[in-house]
Amino acid sequence: MGRACALWVCLPVIILVGCAVKLPKRDQLEPRHPARWRVIGASTNAPLMEWWRQFGDEALNGMVNEALARNFDLKAAAARLEQARLRGRIAGADRWPQVNASLEGNKQRSNFIGLPLPGSGGVLRSRSESYQFSLATSWELDLWGRIRAGRLAAAADTEAAAADWASARQSLAAHTVKAWLALTEARVQEDFARTNAIILQTTVRQARVRYELGIRPALDLRLAEANLATTEAVVEQWRAAREQARRQLELLLGRYPAGRVMARKDLPAMSAEIPVGLPSGLLTRRPDVVAARARLLAADARKVAAQAELYPKISLTATGGTSSNELEDLLNNNNLVWTLGANLAQPVFAGGRLRGNVKLAHARAVEAVGQYRGVVLNAFAEVETALAAEGVLEEREGRLAVAAESARQALRLAEDRYGRGVEPFVTVLDAQRRVTETESQRVAVRRQRLENRANLHLALGGGFVEGRQQ
Repeated sequence: MGRACALWVCLPVIILVGCAVKLPKRDQLEPRHPARWRVIGASTNAPLMEWWRQFGDEALNGMVNEALARNFDLKAAAARLEQARLRGRIAGADRWPQVNASLEGNKQRSNFIGLPLPGSGGVLRSRSESYQFSLATSWELDLWGRIRAGRLAAAADTEAAAADWASARQSLAAHTVKAWLALTEARVQEDFARTNAIILQTTVRQARVRYELGIRPALDLRLAEANLATTEAVVEQWRAAREQARRQLELLLGRYPAGRVMARKDLPAMSAEIPVGLPSGLLTRRPDVVAARARLLAADARKVAAQAELYPKISLTATGGTSSNELEDLLNNNNLVWTLGANLAQPVFAGGRLRGNVKLAHARAVEAVGQYRGVVLNAFAEVETALAAEGVLEEREGRLAVAAESARQALRLAEDRYGRGVEPFVTVLDAQRRVTETESQRVAVRRQRLENRANLHLALGGGFVEGRQQ
């Protein structure tokens, strides 16, 4: 008889061990991708860890590290990660028995009105005391995997939050680099416009002298003055851009936007290396892809948990303790009491709520599949776009360098021919305008190339986490 009871007690545990959470099979969720990137000339080197160091600026390195340590949005993302970890611990507590202890004590006096005893001189009274200590435990047998599916979903949520935090770090580093590049370009453009303004001031003085001597008409003087005023307006435009870029960078660094951060005098040179890795590496290295995959896993687990709600819940309960009229007898073994029990609860009618939850969980899983596929496809597109832009911008910068040199030579010829009276003054002004435009465009394209390199590293998901690739 004892062995039979033990078998019946152990049977649910055996069933519990034998049951596993079966998630839906997800075959080929990712869109088909090539073995190598489509852009010709892309290498297969692993992405750099601290890729911003390729710009060769220690001030930039310090700014990125400062942003990663002090940025408030990143701290908020870290807090969300901690919340997800705590929710995972809370979800894991359901697999253990729940134990509650209680200690009770009562004293009572009762008056029996109308029942006086002869010679008592008053109303009959009664006093009593009672003390009770108990331990109660309950444990739900997870026969259908509901609790384990919840734990799996919580673990997947934690993984997604960790990937979101890593993605926030990547985005912050890239935005810091791009804000620094924008600040540097603004200073370079402002300095270039100021230099042009100084040159045009000389041109205005020359035009005024020749006009006053009667050599050249007033038109030349007015055109020179208009050109100078336009250039001075460009100086103020870039000065405003520099002040805005300063404060934007300071916000990323977690500083008060006082406009005190300094910019370097020129844009850094481009690195010849373009580390990209293989397309398949994007699925495990890029944080937003990892987060989307984890959310899909969580959605599948919650679907299993919703289906398990349709089945009976079996719980084992046990209560033990002591009860006595005297506090000092509370620990006496003779006063020991206990109960053992089992509970089976089968949902019968819930107004369609349980089956509605199953359908809702299924719809959310379908949504998670679509979101994951979209994130993966977008990741491939961002890398291919950045790789394609790399070659286009490099070619454009080279052509602008040739155009700038030709414009400078044309300006020298125009000034010489104007001095000899061969060309009109408008030719000189047109040559000066071409020099200014091509030089400004060349600086802007150099900044775009550097910014595109930052976008490429952000698209690849490389670096940012100490000691390993993302």
